[in-house]
Amino acid sequence: MPRQQRIPRNIWVLSLTSFLRDVASEMLVHLVPLFLANVLGIRTGIIGLIEGVSETTASVMKLYSGWFSDKLGRRKELTVAGYGVAALAMPLLLVARSWPVVLLYRFLDRLGKGVRTAPRDALIADSIGPEHRGIAFGLHRAADTGGAFVGLLLAMLVVWRTQLGQLALSQEAFRTVVAWALIPATLAVVVVALGVREVTKPRAKETAPPRLTLHNLGRPFRRLLVVIVLFTLGNSTDAFLVLRAQRAGVSVIMVLAMIAGFNLVYSLLATPAGALSDKIDRRQVVIGGWLLYALVYLGFAWAGKPWHFWLLYGLYGVYYAMTEGVAKALVADFVPADRRGAAYGAYHAAVGLTVLPASVIAGVLWQGIGPWSGFGPAAPFLFGSALAFFASILLWTWVK
Repeated sequence: MPRQQRIPRNIWVLSLTSFLRDVASEMLVHLVPLFLANVLGIRTGIIGLIEGVSETTASVMKLYSGWFSDKLGRRKELTVAGYGVAALAMPLLLVARSWPVVLLYRFLDRLGKGVRTAPRDALIADSIGPEHRGIAFGLHRAADTGGAFVGLLLAMLVVWRTQLGQLALSQEAFRTVVAWALIPATLAVVVVALGVREVTKPRAKETAPPRLTLHNLGRPFRRLLVVIVLFTLGNSTDAFLVLRAQRAGVSVIMVLAMIAGFNLVYSLLATPAGALSDKIDRRQVVIGGWLLYALVYLGFAWAGKPWHFWLLYGLYGVYYAMTEGVAKALVADFVPADRRGAAYGAYHAAVGLTVLPASVIAGVLWQGIGPWSGFGPAAPFLFGSALAFFASILLWTWVK
């Protein structure tokens, strides 16, 4: 049977929704740290704090929304609500003149992401059999990242027409991008509300409603979370990649072009990587991605020329393709169907809650502290590379 006939309606609809949402998100996410630094004059420590607090908010909400979707036995309502909250928050950037307003936007945006992500991922897992789970998540990540690619191209076009050759991001260019991003953000809410169908998985009468506890998810899954936390502690916000490139003299337009290349690579390889994980041990694919990440972060530590960043962003796309969708499929492999919402919530919470200390650590290391002071901006990337290598060893030897 042709592969496209094995992919249910929900996978396609959720993929289209993520495509539209990422068009909107990626038009902005890499410009927000530049807006903070170039327009508002905010230091990297505050930027790291904003990103960390925002991601922590999303993570806590993911934990509860995933568990709540298990308890309800429904996923769609929470998914729609999450996309809606994020779309409603976007106009705040049109009036932002201080970093607390940007923090409020990021808080609400990540709140919406927290509400939708775990129920949406559980809905994807519910909608397809385990033998095609990897390719389903790979397809979803490909669409998501394809939207990011389109969004970045649109952002580049707007910035190019508005900046008039300036190296730093201007306020006018930023707010013009925000206005255009509102369109796909709104369309994403409409598509998911009208297109997704609930997948009902009735629980046996003798089975009690799930409790919010990691104990019910099993020891292998808990070990997986420990390793993910270790890896994420060195995986700070990608805002530092943007700032690292700009510090080396790369223009805003060139940074956006590099990120677009990253997303193109990610989009093209995510589905094949997911399909590969359906045929071999998924851990092998994730470990390969983490080891590549360690090498890429070493590169970011010492890169100094534009072509270095072009190459590194391309390889960074390969890492994402090998890990993002495959890791989500791996989560479903470890837990029963009626615990998937809680499992995805715990997975996303483990990642997001660690982003706060990871981003703060990266910001502090960048500015220089203790034995890391001699490395300057290279310090957070050397730190992340070392943790990625160690986490790869643990995933292979300890998580089974």
